[in-house]
Amino acid sequence: MKENDKTGIREEKPRKESIIALNKKAYHDFEILNKYEAGIVLTGTEVKSLREHKASLVDAYARTKKGEVWLFNANIPIYKLGTYTNHEPARSRKLLLKKSEIKKLDQKLKDKSLTVIPLKLYFSGPFVKIEIGLAKGKKQYDKREAIKKAEAQRRLKRVRI
Repeated sequence: MKENDKTGIREEKPRKESIIALNKKAYHDFEILNKYEAGIVLTGTEVKSLREHKASLVDAYARTKKGEVWLFNANIPIYKLGTYTNHEPARSRKLLLKKSEIKKLDQKLKDKSLTVIPLKLYFSGPFVKIEIGLAKGKKQYDKREAIKKAEAQRRLKRVRI
């Protein structure tokens, strides 16, 4: 961080992002309404396993519990060089959000038939971050419609080239 001479306000440098895992299935199965960036509470061996870019967000989801947000079914495989301190691969993990964001999420989850799903897991500088999305499930005909649009876009690109 640099301090600006005139205003005395510190300017943050943009952090380098390195993507660990994407949940491509989420964009196919759900309509994403809002996105949130959250921190995630991990153990040491989990971080080492993530540095090897090993993780799966398929079938993972988040829920609010007693004013906290928890991530379930996210698979971070066991670190090969870990000892007895190794972690459980599919344990529930706490997500770090502001209280106001948690309240908004909790309210929206109670009001409508929405769910919170992880979209992307990545390193932001030395920190592990997760992008979660407030999502509404797509119907089968909506999925078919999206596939048709993607096919049409691909055909247009082929013709132009």
